[in-house]
Amino acid sequence: MSIRLRLTVLYTTILALTLLIFSGVLYVAQSRYTLAIVEKDLVKSVEPMVAGWSRAQHELGWRAPLPGVAGNEGPEGDKARQVLQPLVRDRRPRDMLRILDAEGVPFAIPQNEEVMAFPISAAGLGKLQAGESWVEITHDDEGRLLVYNQPVIVNGEVTGIVQLARSLADRDRALRSLGVTLLTGSALTTVIAFGAGWTLSGVTLRPIHRITQTAHEIGKARDFSSRVQHTGPNDELGRLAMTFNEMLSQLEVGYQQVTRALQVQRDFVADVSHELRTPLTTIRGNLALLERNPPLPDADRADILDDLISESERLSRLVSDLLVLARSDAGRKLALGPVEVRTVVEDVCRQGRLLAPDREIEVAGPDGLIAQANEDALKQVLLILLDNAIKHAHGPISLVLSNNDRHIVLRVQDAGPGLSPELQARIFDRFYRSDTSRSTPGFGLGLSIARALTEAQRGALEVESQVGQGSAFVVKLLREA
Repeated sequence: MSIRLRLTVLYTTILALTLLIFSGVLYVAQSRYTLAIVEKDLVKSVEPMVAGWSRAQHELGWRAPLPGVAGNEGPEGDKARQVLQPLVRDRRPRDMLRILDAEGVPFAIPQNEEVMAFPISAAGLGKLQAGESWVEITHDDEGRLLVYNQPVIVNGEVTGIVQLARSLADRDRALRSLGVTLLTGSALTTVIAFGAGWTLSGVTLRPIHRITQTAHEIGKARDFSSRVQHTGPNDELGRLAMTFNEMLSQLEVGYQQVTRALQVQRDFVADVSHELRTPLTTIRGNLALLERNPPLPDADRADILDDLISESERLSRLVSDLLVLARSDAGRKLALGPVEVRTVVEDVCRQGRLLAPDREIEVAGPDGLIAQANEDALKQVLLILLDNAIKHAHGPISLVLSNNDRHIVLRVQDAGPGLSPELQARIFDRFYRSDTSRSTPGFGLGLSIARALTEAQRGALEVESQVGQGSAFVVKLLREA
């Protein structure tokens, strides 16, 4: 069952139960209200009759139940008619009146003979004889009747009972009509509400459908640039769409990083294969020459051995550089501690002057700058940057130290030809060598190693350069707290 159908069914069920409870409460309330009105009306009609009977009986001096049999003559019969006739005359045409004695036996008068008997239960008769009124519901040929029984009390003694009944047929028909109307209206309302709920839930859940469709399209096309288009309010569904789009953005970045990493890995393997192939081919060729028969002259054999030694050293350097990068990629952490940067810089400059005695290498900046770093790694970074400046630029080289609130900054500045923006974007890529530097010895791994070692010290390595104005490699290290 879909969530749309579940929501619609749940909403419709709640509405149906609410309508059912409301209809039931309304029906019961209306039934009791109309019955109370009829009873109140009967009470209002009976009270004057009972009061008139009591007054007449008191004035005429009766102590016992009224005598009188149909056709009776004489003073007692006249008295009975004087008392009972007003009662009969004052009743409403739609009500049925009966007059009983204290034992519940009807008087023998024409009025009682015209109306069917309204039986009184034993409990009701007991209540009436105790001076309390009694209400009962009975039936006749047309339907139910509400019978109100009121005792007549004279001088503290119950002398008779007045029964006034009214038909409930019209009321019952009205209640049945109300019940049918409520049930029909509730059923129609439920059906309409189901259709409206189905439509509205479809509109409300449309962003979820779009999210599902977008996810399907992304999984099929692997296009993480797609986004869920949501123009509604910033409700739960709006936040869901926003969260989904944020997740897609992160997935897109991650996918691009993975794609780039895979591409870099493929390029790395290709470059390593290329770099290894050349010295291995040279070594294999030289070994084949040494195996020639008759043997080569001693001078040629010496040249071949020198060539083998040179290529072996080249392979050793390449493998060493690759190991450094492998350790960096594996997340191997360096042991960091306080390092006096100026001392390391001067040591590196001394080694640089030995490598290039004809180049001017200057150091500038204050003493006593302490950084959180690894001394060996920092020295290797600076040697790489200094060696890079010696190989690819001419003129003086300066190493300038400075500090700010959080970092110690070291700039290795040369006066070379500078780098274009395209070269700056790729200069830290592994095995990347520009066209102008292909004649320079190396593998294109130095700057990659320098950046990896700097980041392993929680620092940063950046390049600042303009064509024709030289280049500056900037190392930023955290200051010792």
